[in-house]
Amino acid sequence: MTTSDSPSGEPSPSGAPGARPSDQDRLATLFALSREVTGVLDLDELLTRIPRLIARLTPFGVFSVYLLDEAGETLRIAYAEGYPEEAAKQVRLALGQGTVGTAVKEQRSILLNDVASDPRYISVVPGVQSTLVVPLRNKGVVIGALNLLSSDRDAFDDTDEAMLRAFAAPIAQAIVNARLFESEREYSETMATLAEVGREMSGILDLDELLTRVAHLVKRVIAYRTFGIALLNDDTGMIEFKVAISYGEASASASMKIGEGLLGYAVQHKEVVLVPDVSKDPRYINAVPDAKSELVVPLLVKDRCIGAFDLESPELNAFSKRHVELLTLLASEAAVAIENARLWEALRANELRIEKELRFAQRVQMALLPRELPKRIRAVDVSWRFEPARELGGDLYEFLAPEPNQLIVAVGDVSGKGVPAALYSVFASEVVRSRTFRRRASHDPAGPGPTLTSINRILHERELEEYYCTLCYAIFDLRRHTVTMANSGLPYPIRCTADGASSAQIELPGVPLGSFGTTTYDEIVVPANLGDVFVFCSDGIFETFSESGAELGAGPIAEVVRAHRDKPAAEIVERIFATMSAFRGNAEQTDDQTAVVVRIVG
Repeated sequence: MTTSDSPSGEPSPSGAPGARPSDQDRLATLFALSREVTGVLDLDELLTRIPRLIARLTPFGVFSVYLLDEAGETLRIAYAEGYPEEAAKQVRLALGQGTVGTAVKEQRSILLNDVASDPRYISVVPGVQSTLVVPLRNKGVVIGALNLLSSDRDAFDDTDEAMLRAFAAPIAQAIVNARLFESEREYSETMATLAEVGREMSGILDLDELLTRVAHLVKRVIAYRTFGIALLNDDTGMIEFKVAISYGEASASASMKIGEGLLGYAVQHKEVVLVPDVSKDPRYINAVPDAKSELVVPLLVKDRCIGAFDLESPELNAFSKRHVELLTLLASEAAVAIENARLWEALRANELRIEKELRFAQRVQMALLPRELPKRIRAVDVSWRFEPARELGGDLYEFLAPEPNQLIVAVGDVSGKGVPAALYSVFASEVVRSRTFRRRASHDPAGPGPTLTSINRILHERELEEYYCTLCYAIFDLRRHTVTMANSGLPYPIRCTADGASSAQIELPGVPLGSFGTTTYDEIVVPANLGDVFVFCSDGIFETFSESGAELGAGPIAEVVRAHRDKPAAEIVERIFATMSAFRGNAEQTDDQTAVVVRIVG
């Protein structure tokens, strides 16, 4: 903006006017000042020193340093003394505009001892009568200008102009050096900031939190007015704004198609779009009313674009090549972090889905297992407990009463754990039930051995070689007080007599079901007298390991049964699990654990 009105305020001298020093003194001072100015590397400090140093060469009332912007098209006041504060901030001069703009464009000094006589002069400070403008040149390139003003007419002469021209050269060199030093320092600080930002982003896996944090982290690198993060929705093909911040406040923004607007173009072509003046670009879509320039940087993961950063400004030429470089570096870090957060989000959603399905499957499995004995069974006290190592287990148990005064107990263990073992155990349970009740329907007197043979053949025909099932099948004849059983590899059941004289395993080996199609199974008959206790366990009970790696074995369980043989079956089950838990301590449960206790009470 060019200020043509004269703001209120009076010139304030930076150097005390008085008698001019001799030419010889001026030359000596000029040499000393040149050495002094070139040693200052802080730009702000340098700019504040310049008027005090010039005051030792020539008196003046008001002072300013104009510097060209990066595009080399507009002059702005970098430092001023004696100007009204707002005027110094607002002054913008194009090349050739005013005496300062003319001096810079034509690369020559301008001395006016009566500003009113020159139409080029633009009044910014009231009461000014004389002005002296000297371009700042470094290696043939003009970077700005020095401007001395005075409220006195004929305040400057040719000697003043010559001295200021001579001093302008080291000042220009000093400004270039200070800018270079400042740029290098800013670059180092920015790289450190980018590294810190990258580390911070990589540690955030919640997508919403990450996007909000990225918006604030970008602010540490580029001072934006309007900023948005848009992500490509692969399902809809739309580019959706996830974060939109304007002047520090979050705001909503619509989605758009790929190829639509500057944002859509950047995403489609996977390239940076820098537009100094959006009014001159036909691709621009007016989404932010006061936007005049825009910078869009795509978010790339390898060769795939997942979205873009979008910056808009109410000023022309608001974004530079440096902004592009910095935002491109930041975008590459952010793209990886966003992709990781998306993958984690998808993984977490999948885990939650699996957890939900597993919980439901666990309920289904427990619902399919028996909850009570057949109603007509009276002469036995039966209790059981099943503890899967994971959400789902491969152990199974069934209580069936195909005939009066008969209880069939089947306890099994499928190889493996988790979902596959649980599915196999459900199928095996159904086969056990169907084979058992088929006997009744066909009046087949086959006992446990032929039943296991039939079950083995069915499981083997399913051709699931990697899975097998160990199963103990026992028929309690409550009228004859006998137990007939066959076993296909389940740990030997324990029988404890009513008097406690014997509490030991019933040795009954067998090949696991499903391993070989032609396997047959032997059976054994043992007495089941009043007070006798029978315990069927999956191998997770006997093969419980302590923290030191020792195995529990069947002995301690048999002793627990003997010691508590006269207690209810439920209490015996609890004692078995308590003994097992105390032995394991803090060691991990590595296998499914099932115990079924049958106590003869009638």
